[in-house]
Amino acid sequence: MGKLAVSYSIFAVIATAANIGAQDVVIRLYQDTFHVLISIAVGTGVGLVVKYVLDKRYIFRFRAENLAQDTQIFALYSLMGVVTTFIFWGFEFTFHYLFETKEMRYLGGIIGLAIGYITKYQLDKRYVFRREAV
Repeated sequence: MGKLAVSYSIFAVIATAANIGAQDVVIRLYQDTFHVLISIAVGTGVGLVVKYVLDKRYIFRFRAENLAQDTQIFALYSLMGVVTTFIFWGFEFTFHYLFETKEMRYLGGIIGLAIGYITKYQLDKRYVFRREAV
């Protein structure tokens, strides 16, 4: 496994931990209607921002010329994440439905995130951080 693959894997683990950690904090603080949905949404947002910062700087070595360009790249990065978010949410909600425990829901989320991050790297490489766009 090359250095880039190792770095990307480490960053995926960090973003996954941030995502699941944020979900767990929400679940501990909020136990009312839609608590699972809200926790997954918050975790998704936290994981997205963490992964974007790490990928942009260390994987794709992208430096925005200005805030407008950085905002545009983040929007495109987020758009590519929509597809992979459905993968992640699909696993997490399926595990939640099948096993009805937060631990198994988190396991489903971790599996979904792993599959999603593999897919997302290819999308980001081809469409977000293209060399000719940088």
